[in-house]
Amino acid sequence: MKINWRDERGFTLVEMLVVLLVVSVLLLLIIPNLTKQSKSINDKGCSAFISMVETQVQAYELEYHNVPSFNDLLSKGFLSNKQKKMSKWKLSNYR
Repeated sequence: MKINWRDERGFTLVEMLVVLLVVSVLLLLIIPNLTKQSKSINDKGCSAFISMVETQVQAYELEYHNVPSFNDLLSKGFLSNKQKKMSKWKLSNYR
């Protein structure tokens, strides 16, 4: 059985190059926006963490009538150890 190759049609080189060009242009447009958004997300996360710590400091002041240290917040349960680990990472990125 002989196959007639002229009846089968695939993508031409020009069509493949056009698709590649379109995909690369779309990537060039999308990638810078994604990096800007991830930086914005990190900044908002830092702001939210700082706001949460400020709220916990105010709660501590209301209960104990003095300004706490970070260790006071941890020892009295106003902040958890998980938040202590987050503070090292987030506050160092925030500065």
